[in-house]
Amino acid sequence: MKVQPAKYLKGEVKIPGDKSITHRAIIFSSLSDGKCNIENMGLGQDNISTINVFRNMGVRINRVKDKCVVDGVGIHGLKEPINILDAGNSGTTIRIVSGILSAQSFFSVITGDKYLVKRPMKRIVEPLSMMGAYIIGREKNSFPPLAILGNSKLKGINYNLTVASAQVKSSILMAGMYADSETTISEPVKSRDHTERIMKYLNIPIKVEGTTVKIDPVNKIPSFNLKVPGDISSASFFIVAGTLLKDSMITIKNVSLNETRTGIIDVLLSMGANIKLENVREECGEPVGDIIVKGVEYLKPFEIRGEIIPRLIDEIPILSIAGAFADGISIIDDAHELRVKESDRIKSMLEGLKILGVKVEELPAGMIIHGTRNFKSGKVNTFGDHRIAMSFFVFGLCSNLGVELDDVSSVKISFPDFFNRMESLINA
Repeated sequence: MKVQPAKYLKGEVKIPGDKSITHRAIIFSSLSDGKCNIENMGLGQDNISTINVFRNMGVRINRVKDKCVVDGVGIHGLKEPINILDAGNSGTTIRIVSGILSAQSFFSVITGDKYLVKRPMKRIVEPLSMMGAYIIGREKNSFPPLAILGNSKLKGINYNLTVASAQVKSSILMAGMYADSETTISEPVKSRDHTERIMKYLNIPIKVEGTTVKIDPVNKIPSFNLKVPGDISSASFFIVAGTLLKDSMITIKNVSLNETRTGIIDVLLSMGANIKLENVREECGEPVGDIIVKGVEYLKPFEIRGEIIPRLIDEIPILSIAGAFADGISIIDDAHELRVKESDRIKSMLEGLKILGVKVEELPAGMIIHGTRNFKSGKVNTFGDHRIAMSFFVFGLCSNLGVELDDVSSVKISFPDFFNRMESLINA
């Protein structure tokens, strides 16, 4: 794809339902005791992978566009899958679902695409094994496929995460619902908390004390209706593009404003972005609101590390683009998780930025970006990674020369309509 520069973005855009919340809505509705309705669900391939996994365990799920009706089978009603469960490209699917599979009285195998089978799984295998599950994976249980012999009598454990991870935390919480006693998980810093919020919304016995979460055994999950707020990770590409194109003015409607996910807004505001939040409210346990973005002429550089990293880990690629346009040197550190995402996102961003004339330096867990407006044209490798593809698309819109992307098919993983929605703001 060749991306041409744009003059500005104007208008209003609606973002697809939050990918993380959609995963959890599908999971909890499948385990509920009745019919559930999910509205404005994410339409990306990752969420479809979660739907297909539960269909293959006997759950009836009827999806029409962004609406879904799920006939829950109850917390103990899943059936042994005949075939291997396919999580596609979704790390969330394989990690969270493995927690549930660990507690079943049947055998299952779960795997994914050529990218997912390279992502580390020992971080869930270790705690789930401590609870009593029997899990075998490639390279000494480090990578998928995972063969899981469930145990319907899991034990509650106390577990300390060395790296904050919502996926690992959620996997243990799912298994904890089936355990014989309380399960406690502690993190070094707080990761995104969508699982805890939906559990509280459904009156599941969970306690949150700072960075520690405790869950008691669960016998029943009630049926529910849920409207999924817009995905702030998807909105971030519009926020940055609207900020960098100085004559822009856009409104992004009904976006999740969960504080464990809004780190990107905090960083952009510190850079001098013009971003306002309106119509802020709470829906189904999640804060939601409209994001108003006006373009600015200059941005200050940023420095991010430590506790803010889990609040913007998925947005670091697009923040790197903002850093490339900033007036000064930006630093990203402590982002070890970027090494084991859909691609090594540190290397992926560094390679693309270098091709486009940006001076960058690699750090073990991040990068140093020397902001400039003196770009080159070039062809960027997206490494089959949806966030890399969308980030460099934004670069192309905002640079004076545009950019060529080798492959943008990965965008369907999280945001199939991304290019059309961006085009609607360019031509408004």
